Amino acid sequence: MIIALFANMKKRESFSIAKQISDFLQARRVTVVARDEESKALDVPALSSVDPSSIYCLISIGGDGTILRVVHHFSHLEAPILGINLGHLGFMADIPLPDLYPSLEDLIQGAFQIEKRIMMEGVTSEGNRCFALNDIVIHRSQNPSLIDLSISVDGNYLNTFSADGIIVATPSGSTAYSLAAGGPILTPDLNAFVITPISPHTISNRPIVLMPKQEIAVQYLSTYDPIEISCDGFSHHSLASTQTITISKSERTTKMINLKRTDYFSTLRTKLGWSGQLRYSQMNHRAEDRE
Repeated sequence: MIIALFANMKKRESFSIAKQISDFLQARRVTVVARDEESKALDVPALSSVDPSSIYCLISIGGDGTILRVVHHFSHLEAPILGINLGHLGFMADIPLPDLYPSLEDLIQGAFQIEKRIMMEGVTSEGNRCFALNDIVIHRSQNPSLIDLSISVDGNYLNTFSADGIIVATPSGSTAYSLAAGGPILTPDLNAFVITPISPHTISNRPIVLMPKQEIAVQYLSTYDPIEISCDGFSHHSLASTQTITISKSERTTKMINLKRTDYFSTLRTKLGWSGQLRYSQMNHRAEDRE
């Protein structure tokens, strides 16, 4: 069994956790590899020294940003990803440190399911292409005022947003920038995209959820400076006045490891600070009083 480690070296404790995980796995006869530039520090073989198809899984140590970095920089690796969370708002990196070793045991024993997360791709009228697991953001960039963006779905005009921009997000990205801009939470198993305007001028402009089989075309109408397209914050392109970006579902997917000990709704409650508690209904209390 070969497992590849990806640590966020910008995080102070990430290397230490990676070393602990490496020692734990190697003690159980698991071959551990790491990025070439980090392999010597972790005293493990380099990632480039093994056949990518032989890798059992990838372990990302950091937060959701670390997972996105793996998805974008190592797109040739098709193994599923397990996210160890060292951040605060990790929805994909949902394994907290207190559950680290039991989770690794489950991983080795195969006590997990693989969840395929949909991705999107964008193509500009100039032929620039990008992929995203979380979102594609079209933003006013350096322009000091709101911009006008015309949205069409499958060739049918939807609306023109006067806003700072729009976010087109997958279910994975619905808990990221889209949520901060007022968009809805979509559970990861949904096949859907959500369009969320960023600071729209008209209060009636609301997020809208679409089927991913639909093609979304966004045209920049304002005559200002070029605006920015950002795909997961990693790939950046510009869009000049009258130019268009077309967004559709990608054939690529990202495979995430879902351990049986983790629960998406529990992660939501924890990360969003929801304080609701499970309570008996008044009727149940009355029934108990009669017994």
